[in-house]
Amino acid sequence: MTSASVRPPLVRPPVPVVDIDLARPGEFRLPGDRGPVRPRGQARALVRLDGRPLGMVSAVDTSGPDNLWRALAGTAHVELAEQLAGHLAGDRTGPPDGDPDDRPHRGVRRHAPHPAPGISVVVATRDRPERLRHCLRSLLRSAYPDFEIIVVDNAPADGATEALVRGEFAGRVRYVREPVAGLARAHNLGLAGARGSIIAFTDDDTLADPGWLSALAEPFARDTRTGCVTGLIVPAELETQAQIALELQGGFAKGYVPRTWSLLDPPADPLFPFTAGRFGSGANMAFRADVLRALGGFDTATGAGTPGRGGDDLLAFFEILTAGHTLAYQPSAIVWHCHRRTRDAVAAQAFGYGAGLGAYLTGALLRDPRRLPALLRRLPRGIRYAMTRSRARGADPEAGWSRHLALLEVRGMVYGPCGYLRGRFNGA
Repeated sequence: MTSASVRPPLVRPPVPVVDIDLARPGEFRLPGDRGPVRPRGQARALVRLDGRPLGMVSAVDTSGPDNLWRALAGTAHVELAEQLAGHLAGDRTGPPDGDPDDRPHRGVRRHAPHPAPGISVVVATRDRPERLRHCLRSLLRSAYPDFEIIVVDNAPADGATEALVRGEFAGRVRYVREPVAGLARAHNLGLAGARGSIIAFTDDDTLADPGWLSALAEPFARDTRTGCVTGLIVPAELETQAQIALELQGGFAKGYVPRTWSLLDPPADPLFPFTAGRFGSGANMAFRADVLRALGGFDTATGAGTPGRGGDDLLAFFEILTAGHTLAYQPSAIVWHCHRRTRDAVAAQAFGYGAGLGAYLTGALLRDPRRLPALLRRLPRGIRYAMTRSRARGADPEAGWSRHLALLEVRGMVYGPCGYLRGRFNGA
């Protein structure tokens, strides 16, 4: 089946994406806190309460921005009633000894006993200087007190990215070049030069929320066992049919409830810890720098730009857990992602995700073949889970497109081990 043989997704109009806070009636803000905006007609909003994200909702009201805001808030109260009830019923400051993730707050509170650790932010990029410009501007709006930004220019075709960083961002952003293509290589170069005790990674097609770094730092300060923190990824724009379809199928979001995973307290998930894709995504992740270095950084046979296509983030999450560290998901750590704009690009991305999963599992097994029996024991349940998801798509109005993307992911998974081995034996 080719993408040309699949019926296109339903034609839907572009949808403005906004950021609203129920504690700030009538106020709309652009993704990444780029300023106020007054949408009309319809919008899809990230809804917060005192800064804490609760969920994404959509609403239509053509009578003006104020009524649209009320429509979004009303939808939020209906769709997110259970979460809202938990916030609104209790004391606004939370119990004295409560987990800070259980308290509503604007941004993230830092604990006085824990000085803010230095954070190095690594942004790997390749020939997308305009996207990178917006990403860097958002990072520089961060309220965090101690951070640096490192741009890793990965096998560039020209000097446009270097000119941008050394010109517009001179003195505020460090520039390094990795001549060999591969996201893992680029990230490892950033890791080698990072000065912070925490190293955070995002992509050049994202906008960072002003509280992103503060939110990432919190789980590290709270628990010394935490080796990795991931965060929430929401859409920065829904302007094309491909972007809208991808978001309707779930996008990149991993939910709005903080979670932790550890081998010492494993979840009920029978596939754990091999289901690394549930823990987060590479566009929003952070590590203790010394822990990541001790693990050898990222496997250079994985990642975008290699035959493996992806899986560098998944393998890192898996190795963090199997090394005995805790992995935390922090939804208050928000980045806004610019989804691929065309159907062909989304289809290629779906294949790449599957290939990355296959590459990650191959890398995990080659690093330690003793993991094979545990994986084989989990495979039947994993197949049943995948089949259940596929059947559930049958009621989806985008079911044909969803099934096509799912098939591409499966094809990618079959290819992934070959891609990993090609990367490994070609000197990755």
